[in-house]
Amino acid sequence: MSYGGVLTYLGLDLVAIFLMTYVLYFRRHWRADLLLSYVALNIGIFVSMSLLTHVKVDIAVGFGLFAILSIIRLRSSAVTQQEVAYYFIALVLGLVNGMGVPNRGLVVGMNAILLLTMLAFDSRLLRDRARRMDVRLDGVYTDEAALTAELERKLGGRVAYLEITEVDLIHNHMLIDVRLRPGQGVVEPPLPKAPRLPVDGAAPPVPAPATAAGPAGPNDATS
Repeated sequence: MSYGGVLTYLGLDLVAIFLMTYVLYFRRHWRADLLLSYVALNIGIFVSMSLLTHVKVDIAVGFGLFAILSIIRLRSSAVTQQEVAYYFIALVLGLVNGMGVPNRGLVVGMNAILLLTMLAFDSRLLRDRARRMDVRLDGVYTDEAALTAELERKLGGRVAYLEITEVDLIHNHMLIDVRLRPGQGVVEPPLPKAPRLPVDGAAPPVPAPATAAGPAGPNDATS
């Protein structure tokens, strides 16, 4: 693959990663901090693949190169499963565009398939049909029907699946993994705030009403 071919595939890769990161991801999920991660991963994979196709290296060097890339760790507490999928597509786009396949039409078609897949399966139509959330609920419910009714009342939707992941009998609450079909929400009024008392629990003293002090008269003197 000539240098002109590398620039051509680089331009194709930049267009594809822009469509994926900004048009498909950012305009739907509004998380700007991951844009740099997606672009950096994609460009890094593209450069690595382009280098391997231009320079004849030993297979051990190739494995070592991708072993360096495997240092990246995706922590589940920082990214969601949807964002992991975007990481994977960014990686595959870099591989597809950096391999230097002579059939450019095939490469363009592969890019289009990947982007259209994310467009379809990360659409709002599918995301609004079901939602997953971890709910911490006050009280411990032993009846699943009563628990389902309470979750639907508080969350405003139909519970399709639930699983109790934690029960705390000391603090009287439970943690539940809920799969919900959104509906019309139920707005509950906020609880009234309790008055703040001193540490010993006694009510604060009420100050005596102030009286105006006048000049002392002769009848005010005490014997």
